[in-house]
Amino acid sequence: MSHELLRQPKWRVIDQSHFGPLFDAKQSFATDDALCTAVGSGRSDPVVRTWVHEHTVVLGAADTKLPHIAEAVSFLRRQGYRVVVRNSGGLAVVLDSGVLNISLVFPETGRSIAVEQGYEAMCALMAAMLAPYGVTIEAGEVVGSYCPGRYDLSIGGQKFAGISQRRVRGGVAVQIYLCVTGSGSARAELIRRFYELGRQGKQTTFAYPLVDPAVMASLSELTGRPLSVDELLVALWRTLQSFGGQLYSSVLDGEEWEWYEYYWARMVERNAVVSFEKPSGTGDVAADV
Repeated sequence: MSHELLRQPKWRVIDQSHFGPLFDAKQSFATDDALCTAVGSGRSDPVVRTWVHEHTVVLGAADTKLPHIAEAVSFLRRQGYRVVVRNSGGLAVVLDSGVLNISLVFPETGRSIAVEQGYEAMCALMAAMLAPYGVTIEAGEVVGSYCPGRYDLSIGGQKFAGISQRRVRGGVAVQIYLCVTGSGSARAELIRRFYELGRQGKQTTFAYPLVDPAVMASLSELTGRPLSVDELLVALWRTLQSFGGQLYSSVLDGEEWEWYEYYWARMVERNAVVSFEKPSGTGDVAADV
């Protein structure tokens, strides 16, 4: 069914890959929840949303339980990174101008989508999208990577992407981060240091990853080609068209804005509690989406 999920008659394309440094990752998670609601209610066609955030580290809920989380977060901020706690699964990841994020939002009304089917659809899309670059992609946990999982994507044992899912009101968002350019090991070193400062040798109930920067790389490093986020965007859209879908550009509209404001407020509240930010009003939006 993985390929079947990719064979949608129409894809609504929402490109938020060039919004710049004011685009807050909390906005992205609120946007995906709003789109899940829209797609799940039948108000919207399936969505492919592309997004880029600069100088951001996104934490998982488990990361906030580190014994010395305040010190670890202060370290990230001193390095110039905004820290956001996501509402989907996973652990800490680095987002910057060389990391392309893709969300595929499917309806689950009428027919359920198993967790594995969502992951496999994204894996199939990435395999088709990157096939012209002559690389063999492997799916499976890369030990020593940050945010490790069964659906890590790697080439030659080096991870360049990770996948998560979010299910809201009949919609399923399958999200992937793709390290396109830059140094994968440098990003991993940042997260290795984050965990080092967060643990400081203390035993924890949760098994946080022991990050090895050598097992992570960008696609540019792995292919030996000077890739760009824009090049991968074009490859994505062409690949979706190859599965028979019609693509059309769109933005949030109408009732979706009301849903967005609701989910934005929830993200702000979540981050006020767990990432040491003061709560702000629902209208405190860093960039228009």
